[in-house]
Amino acid sequence: MSNVIRTEVVDAPLDVQEHERAVAAAEAGAVVSFAGVVRNHDHGRGVLSLSYEGHPSADEELRRIAEEIAARPGVRGVVVSHRVGDLAIGDPALVGAVAAEHRKEAFDACADLVDEVKARLPIWKHQYFDDGTDEWVNCP
Repeated sequence: MSNVIRTEVVDAPLDVQEHERAVAAAEAGAVVSFAGVVRNHDHGRGVLSLSYEGHPSADEELRRIAEEIAARPGVRGVVVSHRVGDLAIGDPALVGAVAAEHRKEAFDACADLVDEVKARLPIWKHQYFDDGTDEWVNCP
């Protein structure tokens, strides 16, 4: 049984259901997905929009993370994407889906996938606030 692994750092809208379909496997009894979306506030400040910029190594690092998660016992597939470029409130910035033989494996793997991406992926977030200020955040 080979695991499905797909990763992308893209400047295009992300689709949660497409990620779920791509990771589905006949051996998997569970598919868990995650969508990290742009919210309209951060630490009490109103957010109007944001932009992500990625280091050239972001694709390779995202692939390494997905491969680590996919190598776990019971995991049958990992599909994860991070968006770069300009995003609006409500747009998905990070989408991941994990298929596993059982639900606990799928939930745990998806949670760890998101945590590892947030900790390791060299992508910078530039937030624009409703008071006219802006801020760069989230680079490991």
